[in-house]
Amino acid sequence: MNPTQKNIIIFTDGSSLGNPGPGGWGAVIVASSTEEVVELGGSKPHTTNNEMELEAAVAALAYTLSTADPIKVHTDSQYLINGVTKWIINWEKNGWKTKTGTEVKNRRQWELLAQFIKMKKGMIEWIHLPSHVGIPGNERADEIAQKFAQGENPQLFRGKLSDYSIQNIAEIPHIEERKELGEGKRRRKGKAYAYLSLVGGVVERHKDWASCESRVKGKKARYRKVFSEKEARELEKEWLRET
Repeated sequence: MNPTQKNIIIFTDGSSLGNPGPGGWGAVIVASSTEEVVELGGSKPHTTNNEMELEAAVAALAYTLSTADPIKVHTDSQYLINGVTKWIINWEKNGWKTKTGTEVKNRRQWELLAQFIKMKKGMIEWIHLPSHVGIPGNERADEIAQKFAQGENPQLFRGKLSDYSIQNIAEIPHIEERKELGEGKRRRKGKAYAYLSLVGGVVERHKDWASCESRVKGKKARYRKVFSEKEARELEKEWLRET
C-alpha cells in the first residue's frame, strides 16, 4: 500500500441466517496515509441480509466521517450499490417512499447513508466486488459478519497494518484480468462435473444445481460449479482452510 496515496479503503459485508433470522455485519477499514487497520462488527437477533449489508456501510462511514481523505467503499452487495448510486435520490425526494408509494425498507440506514454522502461531498466512491473470489478485505468482512450472525464474538483488530495478520488486506485485483476467474466464466458454459456448497463450515457435493440451490437458498453460503474431480478437491480444500 502506497502511503502517498491518501485514502480510506473500506470493505463491508452482512449476513443473516434464515433471512430473516439472526444476523451480523462486518467492516474492515484501512487508512493508507497512516498504515492503520480497524475492524468493526456487530449483530442483531432478527434481521435480513440487506439490513446487515447497510448496517456495515453505515458503521464504517460513521467511523471515518472525521477524515479528510477520500473514501472507497467496497461491497459485494448489489442492493447497497444500486441504492446509493441509483435509488436514494428519488427515495429522499419522495419522502422515503418507493414508486408504488410503500415505505422504503431499512429507511433508517438509507437516511444515514444519504446524510453521510452529503457531508462528504463527492469524496465517497462505491465499488462493487464479486463475492468469494479471494479478495482479502472482502473475505475478512464476510468472516466477521458470519461469526456475529452465528452468535460468536470474534476478536476485532485495531492497530498498525504491520501488525495485522492479512498484510495484503488493501489489495484489489483487476477482476477482469484474473486468469482463474476468466477461465471460470468460460467454463460455466460447459457441463458440470458437480456443484459444491459450503454452509456452516460444511462442504457438500451435489449432482445437479437444483439440489445445490435447495441447500444454499436463504442462507449465507458459498457455491460453485466445478468441471473435474481435481477442481472439486482443490476447492474443497480451499474452502475448508478458510473456515
